[in-house]
Amino acid sequence: MTGGMTARAALLPLLLIAAAMLGLAWGQITVGPAALWHGAVSGEGMGAAMLSTFRGPRVATALGAGAALGIAGGLFQTLFRNPLASPDILGFDSGAALAVVAATAFGLIAPMSLVAAAGGLASAALVGVASYRRGHATPPLTMILVGLGIGFMTSALATFLMTLLPSNEAGEAQRWMTGSLAARSWDHVARIWIPGALLAAALLVRIRLLGALELGSDLAAGLGVGVAAARRGFVAAGVLLAALAVAVAGPVPFVALMSAPLGARLTGARGLVGRMLAAAGAGALILTLSDTIARSALTGTELPAGVLTGLLGAPYLLWRLSREMEGGGL
Repeated sequence: MTGGMTARAALLPLLLIAAAMLGLAWGQITVGPAALWHGAVSGEGMGAAMLSTFRGPRVATALGAGAALGIAGGLFQTLFRNPLASPDILGFDSGAALAVVAATAFGLIAPMSLVAAAGGLASAALVGVASYRRGHATPPLTMILVGLGIGFMTSALATFLMTLLPSNEAGEAQRWMTGSLAARSWDHVARIWIPGALLAAALLVRIRLLGALELGSDLAAGLGVGVAAARRGFVAAGVLLAALAVAVAGPVPFVALMSAPLGARLTGARGLVGRMLAAAGAGALILTLSDTIARSALTGTELPAGVLTGLLGAPYLLWRLSREMEGGGL
């Protein structure tokens, strides 16, 4: 039993390594492992160019953004005890994207990570206010439905603002809104990995508190937890993680929604720490593979990663909705 569980836990890291290697090697130009190794050792040749400029930053950004989305999705699904709760479904991703598009349209000079974070937090506050019920706890389903509505509204506003941009910038913005990792640099890698790692570490420090909230508000309050303040803190952390990912990869759909269930299925993790780590790994795996396939599958055409995650995630969302309806959750 122990050996089987250990082998299962090792599966996700092995898949991540394979996905990263595939992302570095496969594309419109295929570079073999020998050339990559030569480039890493000597700093010369096509392998070095792929590692340092063309694919290395892109794969590293995909891994970091996918992990951030995975943790954010797992956090919200744990917090609200609902498999449909994730930052993309709740409208936080599209709020972050709207802020970035608005900043670009009006010429605001500011770090895009901060702009996206402000937009995501504003969307979260709007969802909270719109779904608030005086004297009653807000049902997760109500928040999800309100989030969907606000997500559609912010996406529509972002589309409108793109009409104010010059044609070239509007095309790039439209591609980014789909969820794109094109032309990523080591600056993007730093912008997702450094603050993302700090937020993830802060969550691990507070993981016991999250475990108490997972038991339900009444039990958590009985354990001495300040439920409202704790929820606000975890929501803010989840929104910030999602906003960091949006700032470097665009509002990639469904990665946050699918990551936690896939990670748990691959690893068999049951404890909260294990589930969060599995969600991070699964998110990184989904986004890295999706980007590699989307940019490589069609000769001469590079599709945004969000096209593939949308094709994967839409059927999953429909299946998840049908399960919830069968179980009386909707």
